[in-house]
Amino acid sequence: MPQEFAQSSSTQHTQQEQTEETAVHTTTAANVDDDVLDAVLDDIESTLETNAEEYVSSFVQKGGE
Repeated sequence: MPQEFAQSSSTQHTQQEQTEETAVHTTTAANVDDDVLDAVLDDIESTLETNAEEYVSSFVQKGGE
């Protein structure tokens, strides 16, 4: 009976470590995604500051497009 308890405790400890490791990787991935999104938004913002009319007109349909 004590051996069964020891194995169960060991299994729970391993699962907890895996869960914590997954959480760290997920948080890191989310931070990278936020940085990429911020870079894209900054690029769009700087483009709009310099030539907003040209940027917007590139999305407007012309004639039979």
